[in-house]
Formats: sequence, C-alpha cells, structure tokens
Amino acid sequence: MEEREIIVVGAGPAGSTAAMVLAREGRDVLLLDRQQFPRDKICGDAVPAGAIELLYNYGAGDKIEAAIERGEFYPVKKMYLASPRGYDVHAEFAETDHSSMITPRIYFDALLKEHAVESGVEFCQAQVMGPIIENDRTVGVKARFNGSTEEVRSKVVIAADGVSSVMARALRDDKHPLEHSAVAVRAYIHGLEIMPHEVEFYLYNSILPGYAWIFPTKTDEANVGLGMRTDKFKETNSDLNDMMDEFLGLPSIKPRLKPGWKMTGLKRWPLKFGSIKKIKRAYNGALLIGDAGAFINPLTGGGIHNSMISARIAADVTQRALEAGDLSEAFLEQFESRCDDELWPNMKKAYLMQRWLMNLPITVDVLLKLSGGKSGFANMFLSKL
Repeated sequence: MEEREIIVVGAGPAGSTAAMVLAREGRDVLLLDRQQFPRDKICGDAVPAGAIELLYNYGAGDKIEAAIERGEFYPVKKMYLASPRGYDVHAEFAETDHSSMITPRIYFDALLKEHAVESGVEFCQAQVMGPIIENDRTVGVKARFNGSTEEVRSKVVIAADGVSSVMARALRDDKHPLEHSAVAVRAYIHGLEIMPHEVEFYLYNSILPGYAWIFPTKTDEANVGLGMRTDKFKETNSDLNDMMDEFLGLPSIKPRLKPGWKMTGLKRWPLKFGSIKKIKRAYNGALLIGDAGAFINPLTGGGIHNSMISARIAADVTQRALEAGDLSEAFLEQFESRCDDELWPNMKKAYLMQRWLMNLPITVDVLLKLSGGKSGFANMFLSKL
C-alpha cells in the first residue's frame, strides 16, 4: 500500500494545473489518468487568452511558442456572431499580452501534463475506481494499475476526472438538473474556407438557447460543432448528428465547403453548467475541480479557463490546509467560497442571459442590429475567448 501526500485524479487542464502548482511548492503529488498522453478529448478546442496567460505565468511560454511554430496552436484575434434573423457582427478581441488559441486537446492537454511532470509531478496511468473513505473522510483512491486493483493513500485527493467523475459520484448524491446541463457534438472539417484567425458563433431558432460554432485550427481546417441545453434538446426529439448536417447545410456555410472536403472525429459529450448556487465541491480530505466540479459557463459552454482557475484556488487552499494540518471539510470549504467570489458573478450573469435568450430570441437580433459588438450579450461570447 503506497502512501502519497496529494493525489490528483485526472490530467486534463484542471488536474495538471493543480498538480503543477502544488509540485512547484515542493509538495509530493501523484497525478493519475486512465489514458496515456497524447490523447484526444472531445471539446470545442477554444483556449482563452486568460488560460494562456496562466501557463506563461507558470513557465510554459516556451512550450506554447514551440507549439504555435508546429501549427498545433492557432491564434485567434476576432469573433463573428450571427443572430437568428441573420444580423451579424465582427468584433475584435481586447488587446492582451497573449492571444487566445484554438488547439485540439490532443496537443493542449499533453503540453500541460508534460509541464506538470517537469515541475516535479509524478504521472501514472491508472483507472481510478473511486475514493477510499474511512470515518467520512477521503484517505486515498482505489485504482487499477496494469490490470491490478490497488489502494493508494494520501492526505488529500483532488478530483479532476471530468464531467462523468467517479469521484464526484461517490462523494455527492445529488443529480445535476437537465436545465443546468447541455449536450454537444463536434467534428473536424478538413477543406473548409475559414475566416482567418476569427472564431464564429451562430445562433438560429432550431438550436436556441444553444449555438453552433466554427473554430479554425489551421488555414483550411476547423473544429465545427454545436451545443444545446439538455432539457430543450430532449424536447426536440432530434439527433445531434442530424443537427450537425443541418448546420453544415445552411446557406452561409455550405458554399464554404471545398470540393473533396471531409469530416473526421465526430463525437458528442455532456456538459454540466456551474449555474447552480452553492454546488458542493469540498469534503473531508477531497476537492472537486474542473468539469468534475461543474465549472462550465452556462451561456458559452466554455470551461477550460474556469477549470484552471478552480485548480489554482484548490492548490492554494490545499497548500494552506497541509500547512495547518487540517484537511477537514470545514477548512476546505474555503475553496467553495473563493470559487463563488471569483467565478459565480459571471456564471449568474451568463445563466440569466441564457434564460433570456431562450424566452426572447428576437432581442438577440435587436441587440446585434442596434449595438453590434458593444452589447453585453456579444461581450459574453467575447469573454469565452
């Protein structure tokens, strides 16, 4: 039976960030993931400038610049937003030290995991089966290493194992309401005429309060997808693949598909919005971060930056808890309150906009027609990147 100081479950953006920050503080961190890297992760692949800035602050700037040179990271500078009646706007991103990027997660997550290992984290491929709970306290995890189930104990476990988190299911009994979740589908379209260094959002009646997107990954390739709130999607009795075909057949999209174009990597996935006030994320000896903690923006579906912010806060609270020798739920609840302070105001605003968009879609046309990219609604989409 192995004993570690900290176990982080899941090596996506949240898990790798938390592990990296703690290792840089001199902590003993074991990072577990069920897959080896690089590996694909279903996503829209949009990485906001704020997330890129965090990585520069953690010393990963050289890796990012090398990835840009290899064509793995595609900088974006502008946004195109189209309303249900065809009003549209082009808006420039605010000037920042670093650009937002479109980068397939096969590259982005591998870069993060590599930087975490270089920062002192020990990575191991393992399928985590669930937490070890003794006297209402998480004291480690059960995991399968090379086909053998073992127990690994630790002082604290940080769960970052995604939207279907086995850790969250074991620690929390409540189900995420359908009106606070979404389903999405994405594919890579090769042979598509793109708007260079510009992301595209399309809102149209059959998909509201969701949207479709085109995020360029190269000069003639893009991540193309759409997402819709789960309860509304179920009411339509539609199929996500058919909805993708509908989007690609729109008069504004179909002519941009070049002869011989092809689609690869068509996959769907669920999302859990962070639009429920006071989501339980702290337990005796354990924290839930990233998608496991439901930090997805309820309007844009963006989650990478929020996940990394939750990881930074979790790492700081964990460091303080270890210094104080107190891994109790009462101490770790600082994580929840700090996440509420930093992330909840934007989550609440986004959810109110989403509800308004569902009930009064015509106002989107009015806002874009009258105010263009200066409306609060357009700025919410800008904030995704």
